[in-house]
Amino acid sequence: MRLIPRRFLWRTILMVLVPLIVAQVIIANVFFGNHWERVHATLARSLSGEITTMMRFIDNGDDDAYQTMARAIGINVSLNDKLNRPKDNDNHAHETGPLAHELSKKLQRPASIYMDRSKRLVFIDVPTNDGRIATFGTSLYRIYSTSTEVFIIWLVGSILIVSILIAPFIILHSRSIRRIAKAAGRFGRGLDAPGFEPTGSKEIREAATAMITMKERLNRYNRTRTDMLNAVSHDLKAPLTRMRLSVETGDASREELLRDIDRMSEMVNGYLAFARGEMPEIEQATELPAMLVRIARDAAPAKKIETDFPDAPMQFYARPMALARAFGNIIENAARYSDKKIRITEHDNEDHVEVIIEDDGPGIPDDKKRDAMRPFVRLDEARGSKTGGTGLGLSIAQTAIENHGGQIFLENSDLGGLRVRVVLPI
Repeated sequence: MRLIPRRFLWRTILMVLVPLIVAQVIIANVFFGNHWERVHATLARSLSGEITTMMRFIDNGDDDAYQTMARAIGINVSLNDKLNRPKDNDNHAHETGPLAHELSKKLQRPASIYMDRSKRLVFIDVPTNDGRIATFGTSLYRIYSTSTEVFIIWLVGSILIVSILIAPFIILHSRSIRRIAKAAGRFGRGLDAPGFEPTGSKEIREAATAMITMKERLNRYNRTRTDMLNAVSHDLKAPLTRMRLSVETGDASREELLRDIDRMSEMVNGYLAFARGEMPEIEQATELPAMLVRIARDAAPAKKIETDFPDAPMQFYARPMALARAFGNIIENAARYSDKKIRITEHDNEDHVEVIIEDDGPGIPDDKKRDAMRPFVRLDEARGSKTGGTGLGLSIAQTAIENHGGQIFLENSDLGGLRVRVVLPI
């Protein structure tokens, strides 16, 4: 037998309602055990004292006194020789029990209590010394407080109100989670989920956004692997064909063969570096200025390097070798296409570090910036007449930056060239 339901909807309802019901039961027990009994006992003592006083007047024959007192306190009193009452009285009912107990102590004679619940009246029959029966009629509210019933109704009503109010929110939450599960199932089968957008609470939207981001990265990963295979077959085919023809015709020169071999080695090393991705590395406390200056001096010794770093640069935990490869590719790209100047700037914020690398080269047109981030894409016609590389530099840098939870943006620089902005979370 399963006590806990499987579905999130019913589990959440139980999680909210069970503690509420338990709290209400505890409150009700405390109320009944103290307030309810105390109030009813006080009411019973008051009415029993009044009846006892009037019985003394009746036994003493002082009719004016008990009638005056009865009118003053709102009790109807009648003296009867005989009454037609039910066989069983209501002395042990929960409404009249306290009154019967108090009367037995004060009157020292039997008293019978009868209730008319429909009219909310109570009648107390007490025998007199001369053999008659004195009947005291009054409202049931004189001995029983209906606030207890109202209190219970409000307890139950509050549970119903809370259930009605929280039900739509829980249903919306469970619906959002089901949509995420359905979309994840489609993503896992390599399909898209048309119309899927993050909805629900902030945490659910963040989970959905993270799943969409993961899908996009997996799709990009698959595309880059396919592009790599296409690039390998395309880029290696040309030098291999040229080398084969040169050898077969006997026109091959040592310099040309070595140049083709170097070019092929460069491409193969680039492909292998991209295919390997990042090697496992332990995060360490890292400061960027020293790393960026060292990379810039090695990558662009002949270019003018301008830097603008904070006096006390932010220190954060990162994988320094991975960041060095990422910034190395960006700065090498800037050094390859810049004319004279490279500018490196760091801005520190409370929750992130921003690094900007600019050059005074030809830049990249806005309509080709997205293609520049794709692997194996070379925009030589956009970046000038210089060639070389495999088109992997910015793609490798993007992968490393995103693995740190950061982002990379390609923008236009006021120097005239490309502005690469890297945002890394702290």
